[in-house]
Amino acid sequence: DCNHHTTTMVLYILCIKGELEGIDTISLVRDANICISVRNPLSDYETREKVIINPSEYTQQEEENSREPPCHLAIKWEGNNKKRSTMEVLDNHACKTAMKKLKKGKKGKGSGTGGEVDVPRDVTAEDSDVFVPILALECRGVEPYAFHPMGGEFKVTSEGGGGVFEGEDVDLSEGDWADYDDENDVSVSISEFESKFVSA
Repeated sequence: DCNHHTTTMVLYILCIKGELEGIDTISLVRDANICISVRNPLSDYETREKVIINPSEYTQQEEENSREPPCHLAIKWEGNNKKRSTMEVLDNHACKTAMKKLKKGKKGKGSGTGGEVDVPRDVTAEDSDVFVPILALECRGVEPYAFHPMGGEFKVTSEGGGGVFEGEDVDLSEGDWADYDDENDVSVSISEFESKFVSA
């Protein structure tokens, strides 16, 4: 089973949670750089720390007439030089399709609990302190295991929908973030920020 193991598709969902104050929604910015660490599922010691993927930019194909589908990250692990391991960010439609396929293939549940293994969505005020799926990754021969916020990945709207914070204004690299919506006189904050990957 080893030989074709690398081409097996695994769907990983990035989930985030935090204690939210004064926040209506948190959404992932579609064209932001996402920094993650990945490993070789066949050998834990082979890792790539803090690689950058951008959901709006595909990597270059190695050969122009390559039959390989486009992807957002391509890696070659040692000992498996012939085959590229790839990762693709799925939009919600593709994610739904992938989940349907996975459900057909197996009766058991993935490693997520409750609504974690689901189509990515915005985080809302009701989601304070629960993990919410925000990004779906279709992976072949590569496993994401850590998300490293750098700032700029999230857009936050304050309660009442008045204030919008985005770009470098929203930086969760330290694990918490706070700001003030002058127009609506609301303090907004995300604290105890956590993230994890679950497999579907």
